[in-house]
Amino acid sequence: MRVIKLSMFPMPVLRVLAVLALLMSMSACSIFGSKRSTDDNLPVAALYAKAHTSLENGDYAAATRSYQRLIARFPSGPYNEQAQLDMAYSQYKDNQPDDALSTVNRFIKTYPANKHVDYAYYLRGLINFDRTSGVLERFMKRDGAQTRRDQGYNLQAFDDFAELSRRFPDSAYTADARQRMIYLRNILAQYEINVAEFYLHNKAYIASADRAQYVIEHYQQAPQTGDALAILTRSYLALDHKGLAAQTRQVLALNYPNHPYLTDPKWPHAPSTLRKLIPFSGHH
Repeated sequence: MRVIKLSMFPMPVLRVLAVLALLMSMSACSIFGSKRSTDDNLPVAALYAKAHTSLENGDYAAATRSYQRLIARFPSGPYNEQAQLDMAYSQYKDNQPDDALSTVNRFIKTYPANKHVDYAYYLRGLINFDRTSGVLERFMKRDGAQTRRDQGYNLQAFDDFAELSRRFPDSAYTADARQRMIYLRNILAQYEINVAEFYLHNKAYIASADRAQYVIEHYQQAPQTGDALAILTRSYLALDHKGLAAQTRQVLALNYPNHPYLTDPKWPHAPSTLRKLIPFSGHH
């Protein structure tokens, strides 16, 4: 077998082979590590611009990755602060509420004096606000289903928006936050009414009276206050507290003269057995 010695090739050929090998090596690096290399080599302004472009184009996963790389490479400075806030938004839009909440809470704790911290409070409220309805309710557009599920996220969203309103009453986001608080207040009040009705229909009159009283005390401006007065009246009658029942009915008639209980003493009616058997029919 004949062995070809390297020295048999002329020097110009060796130089060409060396250049080709270098080009092939660079090409392989670009194929297998282009994204990493680009994010690792871009200056902070260019990296932020790349992440922001992905965000505007709706590629939230790519935006999050670029923001994470920016935060890791540049651990301080205005770009870092804005990247954290933007990343919380991209995670929120990418339906990653736990990650988004963690990011925005860290931002609020680390940069309480940031000029955009009011938006951070607002975004935190939005994250919890959008967690109050499940996928099925969104698909079926059944807003009333919220009043029959756990109210933990509703309560948290209400508190988030309330804190924004208290800390930043003149913020551009406060007006919308207050409107969402009204919506959440009504949802929370209706949930309590649903529970009170359940107790009433199951003859747990002390429990139904307590729930109705809670609505009257905590959600006075909610439209469900009239229902609470009616349920409280019925509960008092069932408990043989006729004097309290008469007083409560009088308050109901004075404030809600068109309430159905005033002409139908059996209101609210229990759902029929057939209705209970129908999924998502809205019974309590």
